[in-house]
Amino acid sequence: MEKVHIDGVEIALAHPDEFPLEWKGRRDLLDQLLAAWLVVEKGDLPLHPRLVGKPGVGKTTLAYAAAKSIGRPAWVFQATMDTRPEDLLVTPVVAGEGKIRYVASGVVTAMLKGGVAILDEGNRMSEKSWASLAPLLDARRTVESIVAGVKIRAHPDFRFVTTMNDDASTFELPDYVNSRLTPTILVDFPDEEEELAILAGNLPFAPEALLRWVTRFLRSAHEAEEPFSVRDGINVARYALKRLAQGGGDAGERLLEAVKFVLGEDAIVHAPVPREGAPEPRGPHRV
Repeated sequence: MEKVHIDGVEIALAHPDEFPLEWKGRRDLLDQLLAAWLVVEKGDLPLHPRLVGKPGVGKTTLAYAAAKSIGRPAWVFQATMDTRPEDLLVTPVVAGEGKIRYVASGVVTAMLKGGVAILDEGNRMSEKSWASLAPLLDARRTVESIVAGVKIRAHPDFRFVTTMNDDASTFELPDYVNSRLTPTILVDFPDEEEELAILAGNLPFAPEALLRWVTRFLRSAHEAEEPFSVRDGINVARYALKRLAQGGGDAGERLLEAVKFVLGEDAIVHAPVPREGAPEPRGPHRV
C-alpha cells in the first residue's frame, strides 16, 4: 500500500477503482462533464459538477468513463446517511502493538494523486459531512483532517464529481453546498437504441431478439413514467437467460417471469405484445 507523509504524519493511500465500465449513452452528457473539469487559462479552476437522475440511468458509469477519457485514475466513494467526516477524509485504524495507522479515503487519495473523486449518491450524505468538503470545493482546494491533525491540499489535476439520485430518500443540501456543486447535469433515460447498446454491452452473449424485447419493455415503462432503468432491464434479461439455461419454457414465458420476479407483478403490464412477423426472443438453448 502506497504511503505519503504530510507534516510528519504517515498516511496510507487507497487503491484506485478499476471497473469494466463503458459509457454508451449520449455523447453530449460526457462533453458537458468534461467541460466542467476544463481549466481554460492560468488562474481558472475546475468546477465540481453533479450528475442528477433516477437510479440506474448510468450516472456513475458516466463519471467513471469521463475520468478514463482524460487518462486519470478514479476513486468511487459510496455516500450513505451514516457517512462521517472522517470517513470522507482520513480514518484512524488500530495497527499492531496498539499503534494508530492513518488511512486516506478515496476522496483524499484522489486529491493527492491528481485523480478523480466520484462521490456516489452524494445527497444521501448529511450536511455535517458535506461541511468537511466545503473548502475542497472552492478556491482553497484543501481539506483538514482533525483526526490526523493535517491540512491536505489537492493536486492541480484533481477533479471531483458527485452523483445524486432523483428520489425522495435523500437530504436537502444547504445553499453553501449547492453553490459549490455546479453545473447540474441531468442524466435521463437513454433512447431505445442506446438502451439496446447498453444491454448488448453488458450481455454480449444474449440473443438480439431477447434484448430488443427488453428495450421495448423499458420504452413502455418510460412512457408511463415508471422508474425502471436500463439496470433493471439488464437484471430482467439476465434472470430470463438463467431460467432458459435450466431448460423448459420458451423465451417469452421466461421474460414475463423475470419481469414479475425482478420488478414485481404490476410491471407485467408493460410487457410488449409480439409484433406480427417478428421473431420471438430465443434463449441460448432454443434454436
